[in-house]
Amino acid sequence: MPYLVLIFAVIAETIGTSALQASHQFTRLWPSVTVVVAYGISFALLAWVLKFMPVGIAYALWSGLGIVFIAIIGFTVFGQKLDVPAVIGLTLIVAGIAVINLFSATSTH
Repeated sequence: MPYLVLIFAVIAETIGTSALQASHQFTRLWPSVTVVVAYGISFALLAWVLKFMPVGIAYALWSGLGIVFIAIIGFTVFGQKLDVPAVIGLTLIVAGIAVINLFSATSTH
């Protein structure tokens, strides 16, 4: 269950970050409201996950997945380019997440 809640926290964070781009530095009302609400939800869910996971592991998963999702959204929605070093870096982040989940005994309490 903590992993499912963590995924929802990542989704909320991804929505908030996408809305941050769409808010044009908080000059548009509804994207700005979406930023605040989505980040609030994301942090509340992440806080719940911390009952079951160490903060370092939970934050690594939350931020790493968020980075990958935002890079994909930036590429597909906002037309932002990803060069080869960026793709390699994102691949390493995904590999790090896989190593934590597959081999680390500290991923849950």
